[in-house]
Amino acid sequence: MYRGLVSSLLTQERIITTEARARGIRPQAEKLITLGKRENLQARRLAVQRIGHKKAVRKLWDEISPRYAQRKGGYTRIVKLGNRHGDGAPMAIIELVK
Repeated sequence: MYRGLVSSLLTQERIITTEARARGIRPQAEKLITLGKRENLQARRLAVQRIGHKKAVRKLWDEISPRYAQRKGGYTRIVKLGNRHGDGAPMAIIELVK
């Protein structure tokens, strides 16, 4: 489940999900962006193995990692939205910091 959320976050750069899931995928997304800063084949293969979507890995290497080349961390932001109407689950937006 988290693999799909992380790949959606990397391709769309902003997703709406529950607060618990957002907190769960944040460390994985941060580690993948840090991994994307390493410009070698081994790092790219590790990212493909962890994400599973080549389109998301391509965007990670071509657009996202160069954007954060000078940043040392804190690539994502979680904004709380409120509770979902159906079951009352707390919702949040997780997005990549610009």
